[in-house]
Amino acid sequence: MNYTLHQLQVFLKVTQTESITKAAEELFLTQPAVSIQLKNFQEQFDIPLTEVVGRKLYVTDFGKEIAVAAERILNEVYAINYKTMAYKGQLSGRLKISVVSTGKYVMPYFLTNFMSRHEGIELLLDVTNKSRVIESLEKNEVDFSLVSVLPANLHTEGISLMKNKLYLVANGQKKFNKRPYDVGFFETIPLIFREVGSGTRYVMEQFFEASHLQIKKKMELTSNEAVKQAVIAGLGYSVMPLIGIKNELQNGDLQIIPMQNFPLISEWQLVWVRGKSFSPVAKAFMTYIQQYKAQIIQDRFGWYEEY
Repeated sequence: MNYTLHQLQVFLKVTQTESITKAAEELFLTQPAVSIQLKNFQEQFDIPLTEVVGRKLYVTDFGKEIAVAAERILNEVYAINYKTMAYKGQLSGRLKISVVSTGKYVMPYFLTNFMSRHEGIELLLDVTNKSRVIESLEKNEVDFSLVSVLPANLHTEGISLMKNKLYLVANGQKKFNKRPYDVGFFETIPLIFREVGSGTRYVMEQFFEASHLQIKKKMELTSNEAVKQAVIAGLGYSVMPLIGIKNELQNGDLQIIPMQNFPLISEWQLVWVRGKSFSPVAKAFMTYIQQYKAQIIQDRFGWYEEY
């Protein structure tokens, strides 16, 4: 056996994503590079590790066992590296954070300086849907999660980061009054919704229910980016987080429709399961957030207060 640590990393990522394309994206490699490493790793075994049926890649039972061993080996290597850095007096280890999809416009700015100060820290940032974020919290797979609506039936603690402002938006082609519309306007337009469980959808539906509105749901989409493109294309209107539409507002692809009682407000919160035991890395990050949160918001999100 002459496999390398790089081959183990590639193979493990392929088994986790069940896709060469996704593995390449997450590893910041080209698809051919991943395919070559996977092929070279497979050649060292007489039993198939993966198989392709149709166009979908599947991991064989033997491949799953090798993936477990690969993860164990890589964890031991990481542990050696962390111990070496700790011996040198450097903060080291893994910081694991799960983030709801819209949170990708928020979380990186609260991480940049912290990561640059501590080169021995490895960041595992999972940007996914809300249900997966809640699952990662429940299973204690992460140190922190970023959400805009607190999970129900899960005891958490957290730090409030910043407001999440939601506006009604349309594409840039139609003209609207400058005077705010009343809530009845919502009953006259086709609305595009996020999927069930989305924090944005929850805030929308709470508002519609409180306002006793009969809404025309045009379609339901599973990501903020998909909703954004649908609105730009003219397929309907949507209530969207301001944080994710800055560029589209500035270049005129989207516009905010003035509405009474808007924006709707929720709050971005960094949360963890109550009673969690933090690693030194997680403790250091929490201290950093508490100390520099206001400065980060001022430096990185000054534009946000203009709306």
